[in-house]
Amino acid sequence: MGKTIYLLNGPNLNLLGKRQPEIYGAATLADVEGECARLAGELGLDLRAMQSNHEGQHVDWIHEAREAAAGIIINPGAYSHTSVAILDALNAFEGPVLEVHISNIHKRESFRHHSYVSLRADGVIAGFGTEGYLLALRRMASLLG
Repeated sequence: MGKTIYLLNGPNLNLLGKRQPEIYGAATLADVEGECARLAGELGLDLRAMQSNHEGQHVDWIHEAREAAAGIIINPGAYSHTSVAILDALNAFEGPVLEVHISNIHKRESFRHHSYVSLRADGVIAGFGTEGYLLALRRMASLLG
């Protein structure tokens, strides 16, 4: 059994493939999770993928990860720009944290240019489409040795 990685997806990411495909692409969340699970297996990692539209659920999962996960990959969606609660929870997690954004948040509306999560993240991947998740998994494997 490999090291467990929590893959957390925030609000509206359940609509991948349906919502604004010109920004987020045609892949569904199930497609992304399937690709990530395959790669995680190749890298010797166990992946636990979760999505919620509720901020408190993310805080609970991050708290749970303190005992159950070696690392967290998070696409907090719009919570990136608003959630001090998620930042505080991540600050209590001791393992590596990687932040993923499908779009390049720095080329979008100005309110998207700041991410609270980035203040804790060990790395940020933005603008590589859903391939960013795979890049994050490879980096996580490297960080965990």
